[in-house]
Amino acid sequence: MLHADPNDPRNADIIARLDRVTDPELDESVISLGFVTAVTIDDRSIVSIGYRLPTYWCSANFAWIMAEDMRDAVLALPWVAQVRLTLDEHMFAEQINSTIADGGSFRDAFGAEADGQSLDTIRELFARKAFGRRQLALIEQLQRADWSTGRLLALTMAGLHALPWPEEVERYLDRRSLAGNDGPDAPAFVDVNGGPIDPERFGAHLSSLRTIVVNMEFNGMLCRGLLAARYNEPELPSRAPGLIDFVRSAAVEHARS
Repeated sequence: MLHADPNDPRNADIIARLDRVTDPELDESVISLGFVTAVTIDDRSIVSIGYRLPTYWCSANFAWIMAEDMRDAVLALPWVAQVRLTLDEHMFAEQINSTIADGGSFRDAFGAEADGQSLDTIRELFARKAFGRRQLALIEQLQRADWSTGRLLALTMAGLHALPWPEEVERYLDRRSLAGNDGPDAPAFVDVNGGPIDPERFGAHLSSLRTIVVNMEFNGMLCRGLLAARYNEPELPSRAPGLIDFVRSAAVEHARS
């Protein structure tokens, strides 16, 4: 549940910025995942953001990356003077909250424990997975519109802008540059290294992307279930049984044993 003053139009700008920040492992918005719990703005244009994670022990790397990305995304608004983030009920909340507030680095927060951990490497690894997920989403959209393999592989970067799904195209373009070879005449769909996709291996290419997507979607479902169970949030009406039911029933069985 996100608490924000609906009468302050600046909140819409902040939430729109936060909606572009993703959990790097899931490639899903921190807003849609229910991680952001509160947004407040004081009379000095200081923005305070509360956020939470599915477990007390969620990865410090990912918690830090999301905090840093949220801070930077909101600071990009010209009227924002400062951003204060508060991670709630997490084993590293104190280190992350205080160091982010001071503008420090991941190493400042964790000292020698952060040695050998490159957040840039983690960011790139999961950005490439997101590239695959977004490419598959767009290709499947085109296949539902009866695009043939030949037509898909002949689509250029310039041609992407003519597609009638601007949101999906924008999400894909946001990661497409990672692969390089992204001039106007370059193929829209390439492998992760920017190379062309062999039409004979197009099916295998899609299978490899689906493997990535299945893992990301399962982790996303797991995180949603853990978050709902942890905060005992009301279930959505008329929904099919999901992971939350499994988590809660397992907790009940454990308590009975």
